[in-house]
Amino acid sequence: MAAFMKIRAKYGKWILGLLLLSGIGLLVLSIGSLAKSLATPDQPFIYYTVVRSDLPIVVTERGSLESQQETTIRCQVESRGYDRSGTNGTQIIFIVPNGSSVQEGNLLVELDSAPIREELDNQIITYEHAQASQIQAQAQYDNQITQNKTAEENAILQVKLAELELQMFTDEESGTHKLEVEEINRSIEDTNNDILASQATLELQRNNMVGIESLFNLGYAGKSERDKIRLDCLQAESQLASRINRLTTQLATLEKKRTYEREMQLLKLQGDLDTAKRNQEKVDVDNKSAMAQVKASRDAATRALDKEAERLEKLKVQLANCKIVAPHDGMVVYQTEWGRDPIAEGTFVRERQPILALPNLSKMQVETFVHESVLDQVQPGQLATARIDAFPDRLYRGVIESVGVVPADRGRFSRDVKTYETIVRIEEKVEQLKPGMTAVVEIHVDRIKDVLAVPIQAIVQVNRDIWCYIEGDGGVEQRLLSIGRTNDKFVHILDGLAEGDRVVLNPMLILESQQETEKIGPDAQEPEPLEGETESLASAREDEPLAVSDPTSQLRPSSPDPNRQLGSVESTSSISPNPGALGNPARRQPDQSNRPPPQSPTRSGEPPRSDPRSR
Repeated sequence: MAAFMKIRAKYGKWILGLLLLSGIGLLVLSIGSLAKSLATPDQPFIYYTVVRSDLPIVVTERGSLESQQETTIRCQVESRGYDRSGTNGTQIIFIVPNGSSVQEGNLLVELDSAPIREELDNQIITYEHAQASQIQAQAQYDNQITQNKTAEENAILQVKLAELELQMFTDEESGTHKLEVEEINRSIEDTNNDILASQATLELQRNNMVGIESLFNLGYAGKSERDKIRLDCLQAESQLASRINRLTTQLATLEKKRTYEREMQLLKLQGDLDTAKRNQEKVDVDNKSAMAQVKASRDAATRALDKEAERLEKLKVQLANCKIVAPHDGMVVYQTEWGRDPIAEGTFVRERQPILALPNLSKMQVETFVHESVLDQVQPGQLATARIDAFPDRLYRGVIESVGVVPADRGRFSRDVKTYETIVRIEEKVEQLKPGMTAVVEIHVDRIKDVLAVPIQAIVQVNRDIWCYIEGDGGVEQRLLSIGRTNDKFVHILDGLAEGDRVVLNPMLILESQQETEKIGPDAQEPEPLEGETESLASAREDEPLAVSDPTSQLRPSSPDPNRQLGSVESTSSISPNPGALGNPARRQPDQSNRPPPQSPTRSGEPPRSDPRSR
């Protein structure tokens, strides 16, 4: 209201004239006068000096404590009795008091074991009878194995002998048939040599006979010489014919050996081998039949013994289950089912009925729910810290144990909000913590080294434009920004600011007054103050400008609410900077082509998002 009155008093007539000529000129002049008025000591700005530092990226969620190790003690004894109401079960004859602290190995519950002991004694006798029958059946089985092995080895021997006979006959290198054939071949070769010799002798005799005939015709040889040479020639021809006949006989013998005799011998040897194999198969069938009989007897006896042994072991386990000891340290909490008697000595409990719970209070974990917008940043194994509301001065170290893969069902009122159950295991032993206590968990997602960062309340976002206001020579200047990741307090500045710049931490003073300026017009009436404007401006006047240099330090309590300062302005035309007092935003305007889309600032690790309703 005060700002509006100043503007109207100083520029009233001129503004009216400019409105008649151009609405745009009015808007520029109004913003210029607004910036000058905001720079007065009556409405001080809070500044933060931009420095380089590490920016921790954390995800902060609330959750509740629960025990890492909580065991439900159930009745593991089969029901063998009935109480007065007719409910079957096993009677409790001893139980530790509710709320007691116990150590590992302490007796928690003792159930009535008398019926089980009686069954166990009878079962031991039955088991011994079954064991004797099984031993006898096993002995018969072993004897049959020996008999079968003897008959089988004999049959195998006969088969091997028949195979050797056949192999010895058919061996291509040293078999009996080959040796016989080679012997005949050698005889044939000798005969061929003899034939060649006979042919040579015959040729010689014929030549001699021709010479003698010539000499006889010339009178140089007598008749006796001619007759003698003719006789020698006839003898040579006779010897050649004899050797040729012998060769023919040998060839016929070789052919017979290779065909008929070989085929006959092969059939005989193959028949002996087939007979031996069939005899082996018969022995195998007989052995299998005999073995199947003794094996069936033995298996039946073994199954009977196993069944009796199983019953015996089950009764032993049931007897042991009558005494329940603590699996770990913890506190006893009785578990009572609806419609059944309260847990106490004398109560009958059925099999699988919960008797008590045993949470270990020295090992705790936090069950929390992570929003879907930051789910991709949270992984099992990441470090985390937890602070319990009941003990705010104590910080507990933890680690992400598991992250849900499906959204958690947290009732019909939260169906539009997708969260995923996340378990944070507290690594140290704790004291005095109880299940159900509220805890705040900070999940350490990342840490960006040596970057420029400013408090989130200094950032303004309208639609897809993101900027802040910095201290300039003639007042405050608007500076467009390119931002990166954020935590609950600071935003990583990618482009738009330099180290040493002083940014305004309460930009809502500018934005709220700017909205008042939008309502100025020829027919506009005096505007009403914005809701909460008086309080925010008053609180801003109470403090002098404050420079903050450490990103980890806390802002002054008098600074405006960060969520309120991140509210958006619906009209982008009302934010047009004046080249005078506000400075030209094009002076250090970063490249906005790769500017990240606006995101919600309610989760760490993401750029802030403004919401008109947050005002």
